[in-house]
Amino acid sequence: MSAVRPRLAATERRAAVLQTACRVFSQGSYRGTTTAEIAREAGVSEPILYRHFASKRDLYLACIDEAWLQVRAIWEAALIQEGDGPECFNAMGRALHASKEKYLLSSLWVQALTEASEEPEIRRHMRRHLRDVNDYVSGVITRAQDAGWIEQDRDPVAEAWIFISVGLLGAIGQRLGGLAEPDIDRIRTSRRRWLTGT
Repeated sequence: MSAVRPRLAATERRAAVLQTACRVFSQGSYRGTTTAEIAREAGVSEPILYRHFASKRDLYLACIDEAWLQVRAIWEAALIQEGDGPECFNAMGRALHASKEKYLLSSLWVQALTEASEEPEIRRHMRRHLRDVNDYVSGVITRAQDAGWIEQDRDPVAEAWIFISVGLLGAIGQRLGGLAEPDIDRIRTSRRRWLTGT
């Protein structure tokens, strides 16, 4: 006898579908993943999925936004522990690396970059999204500069893009079987030295 699943409230069902979609998309690809597959994995019908998300693209973009919220929460927690001190970026990197979803966001980015040339809405969304991520990271850099931990002549916006690119490198490496994994600590050490001047 199979157990009957309890009926979820609409907001809980939407969250469950979104969580499942994030996992399924990150393990496969935007193009290769179907809404039928996501619905089946989430334990809902496709019509239920489409009540919450108008299209596969809308669901995918919601996954990118959700993954960013998760990463931001991880970074915020790391910064509360570390503060704006010299180890703030290493703390952010370590906290994300220790999380079970360490490559979720950057994996979705890599896929979105592939799709952006043919999907103008994905391209527009990614431009806004990556600018938001850059604004957040450059804000952390600026606070660390104000606290005297990062050299004043370092450009916060440029340094934020470099920080983001390391995340992309991790996702590329993960898809290729750990390409940059052995070098991550060296990258972190080099970036810290450059930013702090020590």
